[in-house]
Amino acid sequence: MSYAFTLAGQPLRALPARALWAPGLRLLAVSDLHLGKAERIARREGRMVPPYETEETLARLGDLVSVFRPATVICLGDSFDDDRAAEALSPAHRTALAGLMAGRRWIWIAGNHDPAPPELGGAQVAQHREAGLVFRHEAALRLGPGEGGEVSGHYHPKARIAGRALPAFLIDEARAILPAFGLYTGGLDVADAAFDPLASPAAQALALSRQVTPVPRAALVAAARRRRPV
Repeated sequence: MSYAFTLAGQPLRALPARALWAPGLRLLAVSDLHLGKAERIARREGRMVPPYETEETLARLGDLVSVFRPATVICLGDSFDDDRAAEALSPAHRTALAGLMAGRRWIWIAGNHDPAPPELGGAQVAQHREAGLVFRHEAALRLGPGEGGEVSGHYHPKARIAGRALPAFLIDEARAILPAFGLYTGGLDVADAAFDPLASPAAQALALSRQVTPVPRAALVAAARRRRPV
């Protein structure tokens, strides 16, 4: 079951599948796919990890595209684990991506892992504005005029619930920070101080499993403090 909320007057739904759906815009947003991470680890570190994360990530994205049939898909940066990982996509993965992109607007937002635009079609931009929302890779510390509806990724937020670290959205009145969509991505606890300047006192973590569970960030911060050794 998804979680409905409003940002800059735009109705949105946080999906358990780690994506954001804007029904009025027929827009699907995902962040931090990190396609090609296994290839990048092998190339840079000489370690071999199961090389199936790209196939599974594209399959999960394909499931969402099939269900929601979006007119627009926005990938919020770090779609590839680095620029060479984009170049190293297999013909099968390129074909799968081309199938997902066909017949719809596809927007790649540059991330810190993939600053150069991928030569795979679609539009490549630093950020994108639409219907009162601004889509970018990393949340701005200070929002500019008219930027009260920021949608971003980058931090891979997770929420610790009953001893489990679950992927999570972090939302408040002005922002929505999306969880990482890809595999092998890790995450940062929403109680971490890195989120302090980005989250208002009313911020909520939307913890994801089979459903979406909203939890006040303040409660998670208090719980994290209780766990710290004195």
